[in-house]
Amino acid sequence: MNDTAQLLRDRRPEIMQIANPKSLKAVILAAGAKSITEDGLPVLLQDLGGRKIIDYVTANAAHGVPVAPADTYVVVGYRRDAIQAHLGPGYQYVVQEAARGTGDAVRQLQPLLQDFDGDLLILYGDTPLFSPVSIRGLINRHRLREANLTLLTAVADRPYPYGRVIRDSDGRIMDIIEEAQASARVKEIRELNVGAYVVSARQIWPVLETLPPSPLDGEYRLTDSVHRLIHYGLNVESYQIYDQDEIQGINTREDLERAEFVLQKRLFRPRRQEERNIVQFGTGGWRAVIGEGFTLHNVRRLCQALANDVTRRGLERRGVLIGYDRRFLSDQAADAAAEVFAGNNIHSILLKEVAPTPLINYATEVVNAAFGLAFTASHNPPEWNGLKVFHGDGSLLLTEETNRIEDETNSLALDDVVKIPLDVALEAGIVERRDFVNQYVDRVESFIDLDAIRKAGLKVIVDPMYGVGHLTLGIILNEARCRVTFIHERHNPLFGGRSPAPDLEALRMLRTYVREEHFDLGLATDGDADRIALIDERGNYIHINNLLLLLYWYLHEVKEQRGGVVRNLATTHLLDRLAASLGEKCIETPVGFKWIAAGMVQNNALLGGESSGGLTIRGHILGKDGIFAAALIVEMLAVTGKHVSELQEVVFGITGRLYSVEDNLPATADMRIVVPQRVKAMIAGGDAPYPVVKVTEHDGTKVYFEHDNWALLRFSGTEPVLRIFAEADTPEKARELADWLKSYAQSGVSVASRTARRDAA
Repeated sequence: MNDTAQLLRDRRPEIMQIANPKSLKAVILAAGAKSITEDGLPVLLQDLGGRKIIDYVTANAAHGVPVAPADTYVVVGYRRDAIQAHLGPGYQYVVQEAARGTGDAVRQLQPLLQDFDGDLLILYGDTPLFSPVSIRGLINRHRLREANLTLLTAVADRPYPYGRVIRDSDGRIMDIIEEAQASARVKEIRELNVGAYVVSARQIWPVLETLPPSPLDGEYRLTDSVHRLIHYGLNVESYQIYDQDEIQGINTREDLERAEFVLQKRLFRPRRQEERNIVQFGTGGWRAVIGEGFTLHNVRRLCQALANDVTRRGLERRGVLIGYDRRFLSDQAADAAAEVFAGNNIHSILLKEVAPTPLINYATEVVNAAFGLAFTASHNPPEWNGLKVFHGDGSLLLTEETNRIEDETNSLALDDVVKIPLDVALEAGIVERRDFVNQYVDRVESFIDLDAIRKAGLKVIVDPMYGVGHLTLGIILNEARCRVTFIHERHNPLFGGRSPAPDLEALRMLRTYVREEHFDLGLATDGDADRIALIDERGNYIHINNLLLLLYWYLHEVKEQRGGVVRNLATTHLLDRLAASLGEKCIETPVGFKWIAAGMVQNNALLGGESSGGLTIRGHILGKDGIFAAALIVEMLAVTGKHVSELQEVVFGITGRLYSVEDNLPATADMRIVVPQRVKAMIAGGDAPYPVVKVTEHDGTKVYFEHDNWALLRFSGTEPVLRIFAEADTPEKARELADWLKSYAQSGVSVASRTARRDAA
């Protein structure tokens, strides 16, 4: 019997004990001398997705378990000054003077942790892609199985330079055989030891004390310690991960490129934010699936972050205004929000009943609140809900502001939320219920020529799509003496089983009514009534692009109001032609009405609108308003005495025609990464159907051609959808441009698959 075996036998009663399951320290191995750049910077300090590689490893220790930095030991060696300078003084640093292997690196901790009665979580600094869920699963299984050692494994369908896990017929781990020592038959095994461990400190020290150097290179390998513990008969368990992307370590530039690809896929993976309980804003506020991301817990955390912002700025007296729509949980979310603001000594105005987003937007401006809150998911499917947050002037928060609020929200725990019961807050007056319907109606009517509408005697039908647009729009149209009929106006949180988005397919019944009952026009608003759709007297769906043209022409030429127009980059260039013919400017912005509003203020523009159905005018609210837009359309018909189809011919006589096409595709993670790369390469290679004038990438990829023709590919900021837009001189050419981009989008996943197969080969 050799000395090592005798030592292990002598200490067997001691090392067979299970460590204190509540005590855990993390060890990060960061002493390697490896570099993949000419400057000699350690791999761990290379940039990956805007952070350093080691930051992902420390985050897994901090958030996956969690382990505090003070209980995290970073073993440093090569360029330790740079690593310590980057991580800062909060961690425990242990120096490995000579690069003698990972087993030797862990052994450096023994003098510090000789008496530690707990587990060690051991992570490699160059494997940053393990998810916090995997680390939690590793720890949890280790403790539930009362294991002496638990290692992280994965079954891979491509070769990696990791040890193979050998099991017996009962599934117990028998051995780990390293790549360099594996026979051809062993290399066929696909279960890998991927390099993360949990082990009792008391049980690893005697093994490390007697660990012999590897015959391969003379280093002291941590995997050899695992091998010895297995053969000693200890309880060795494993936790398997199923996402092969997590396996990727970083040892070369090619590895770094693959890791960047994996990281971006992960960031855009559908529902990842909900799974990690993260609040994330898109172009139209925060939206998430009810019960998964949209929970009252997350509502309270988000409102606490907003309350903290109000308090820091000393705006408690201005308070907040809170409204909500008809969606499931919207009213409960509004109540929960009021409780949080009250708990932070911030006055809240809570609307008495469901309200359109434009009304909430307007009321926020009237009371000059620090924030306005509208609980809604707008046109999203019924299983979604969310929150729009406005400034005191009614404009949406900008990206840098929502990023800051996101970060603070996601750092808060339930115990960080300060709230008081709503009934107590109402009795104390820190929360009050108010109604702004009449004020909002008066505001809209101040822009509308009601007398002209009364004289016209128009017959109008409206579809609010089971949303909140019927009350306010009904008041306005009835006061204007329209013969108005509503359909789908009752409360239905399922919205009739479809998304409350007023598109062509959803408005079939409205179109039928207009044709068969001979209405002068049909109008529709989305779920929260900030978007508009129009059906002409023949039952034809009028694209919002053409509606914006009509309204801009009407305001400028008939009402004689001057000023330019603001549109987003997915909206018709006919507005550019019309503005030029009128001696005005057309300003292009990214998608998101916050950019439309900002562009209107900056340029004192007359009209701002977007192809998704939102618009407003100068002097009205700084948000889109479907109620106001509907009233203005009715006025336009009344004042001009013309039908919509006739007005279109007038405007097209000025601008000429352009035809638009829009396609939506499910946005997979692969597509979000591969498709923009493919389009960029395709354009650079001259693979475009027509001469390219310019390309922009500030919001998606937009390709400009001659004669105001263009094509755009962008991923939605509110849904897992890829949107493709095209506009051209003929319908056939627009379809050709859209199909051209779509072909690259649809081939994106297969390109990623081919890349993976090439890597495997």
